[in-house]
Amino acid sequence: MDELVKQSIAIVEQRKKAAVPWVPDEPHNQPYYRWLDGEWQATKPGVDSGGAAGEPKPAPGRLALYSWNIDFMLPYGDPRMLAAIRHLEQLGSAQASDIPIIIFFNECLESDLKVITSDAYVRERFHVTDLSRQYWQSGHYGTTTLVDKRLAIQACFRIHYSKTRMERDGLFVDLKLGTTQPQKQKQKPLRLCNTHLESLALDPPFRPPQLALCARHMHSPDVHASILAGDLNAIQDFDKHLHSDNELMDAYLELGGSEDEAEAGHTWGQQAATAQRERFGTCRMDKVLFCGKVTCQSFERFGVDVQIQDEREREEIVRLGFDKPWITDHLGVKAIFSVDAE
Repeated sequence: MDELVKQSIAIVEQRKKAAVPWVPDEPHNQPYYRWLDGEWQATKPGVDSGGAAGEPKPAPGRLALYSWNIDFMLPYGDPRMLAAIRHLEQLGSAQASDIPIIIFFNECLESDLKVITSDAYVRERFHVTDLSRQYWQSGHYGTTTLVDKRLAIQACFRIHYSKTRMERDGLFVDLKLGTTQPQKQKQKPLRLCNTHLESLALDPPFRPPQLALCARHMHSPDVHASILAGDLNAIQDFDKHLHSDNELMDAYLELGGSEDEAEAGHTWGQQAATAQRERFGTCRMDKVLFCGKVTCQSFERFGVDVQIQDEREREEIVRLGFDKPWITDHLGVKAIFSVDAE
């Protein structure tokens, strides 16, 4: 496993972008993509795409958010991502059909984007923010967001962090989401942020300025509320209060979770390579944070014991030092929100 990590780091270095069109720490607009007429079509945010005829209308002001880091270093990326999509499809089909779904993926490769955008379930149910690595800070891996096609996207942009050693960024999507406020009032959007904060315990730490930058845009007076989720790499003591430092609420803690309750809250380590788990233990890397006029109705983890199925591929992953052939070392986090009136 150590050799695999070294190889992955070398690839990331080799694929660094020589020049980029964006200004660090400033919003950089990008299109999103709709599946229309047998192809993914770039769409300017603000177009009311709606859903297909006969689909259940989305519940006013509610959504289910799933966030999952699918380890980009492990081999067999395509079948692992496909297994992740099938698991998410199963989870989505088990919830109320009128609650629209948002999916955040962290650590995607460009090959993962091809798997995602080739999938029939994704094409039928979602808009996507990325077809390629064009808008990623990194030339190798990044984040992508899937938005229930019944929701209208008002803005889509990335903020590429200046304080990063690992080419991280925040992917923002603004949604027009119904609330109970009077129709005569101009509706402010719900802002979503998908981010993968800086890894490791390095000095100086970059997670604080990264989250502070996201929080500044989450607290914008132009939005009704904001929700951020992803692999926040919360591995040091200061990570435990980064949300409160930035006047954000932590969904897990707001619903009664305890920071030190590993069995209920930790999202990394249970499915890591055995040597890594024995060395680092488990921790609550993945979080959902929010602010503004939204209420978190439920929070849970998902993705426990999801495994790759091909026998040869299973054996190869176990040989890398895992107890089982899991598709990723992270559990996912899911939160259901309701949007409050003004």
